Amino acid sequence: MKPSIRKAHRWLGLIFSITILMSSGSGVIHTVMSRSQAPPPATRPSGDGIDLAAIRLSAAEASLLIPGKPPVTAINLRSIGGQPCYQLFTASSPAPIYINAATGVVDSTLDPVYAEEIASTFLGGKAVEKTDYLTRFNLEYIGIFRILPVYRFDANDGRGTRVYVSTLTGSVTRLTDDQKQFEANLFTLIHKFGFIPNKDLRDWSLVVVTGGAFVLSLSGIVLFFLTRPRRRSMATATAA
Repeated sequence: MKPSIRKAHRWLGLIFSITILMSSGSGVIHTVMSRSQAPPPATRPSGDGIDLAAIRLSAAEASLLIPGKPPVTAINLRSIGGQPCYQLFTASSPAPIYINAATGVVDSTLDPVYAEEIASTFLGGKAVEKTDYLTRFNLEYIGIFRILPVYRFDANDGRGTRVYVSTLTGSVTRLTDDQKQFEANLFTLIHKFGFIPNKDLRDWSLVVVTGGAFVLSLSGIVLFFLTRPRRRSMATATAA
């Protein structure tokens, strides 16, 4: 058995050494990222506060202004452009409906306006440009950020700064720039096989290579015990 196990161990070592190098290398990248990148932004509503004295409609009155009067599943009070606005969610509408709490005006176009205001406020009043609207995760905005849908806004600051904004939470869910994203992409590509676009294929590939590394390590342990010097043999050699 020894030659067979040794041979299998050698071939497994050759095949899976690349993935072991990738895993160890991505571990180094992860450590660098933990020191070079700021923690995720706090998930708290952005803005300068709500003028409660300007509110003229109750939440119940506002809900009656929705066309068709569908059941409301959630409601928030937001400040948009200095005006208090109800943000209402219904089962029949994929996007929130906004109703001005001071005037009663129903506006279904305020969602990107509100998102832009969140992004600009978060970046200290910088001008931002909407560049994307995500309803699914991608290589840059990955599943660990959890919240969808989100808007992407870019700031023309020479560093490629961009933020992802959720109007559901009223906050920025991700802040990055070209340098930070280069590190993050490198980590995703090497550690999580992000270069494989199909998730099922990517997951199975990870299972195969990590399973192979496990078998490689196990065969090394088996070889250690199979090839260790026997005490009796050592004693005989000493006596001779």
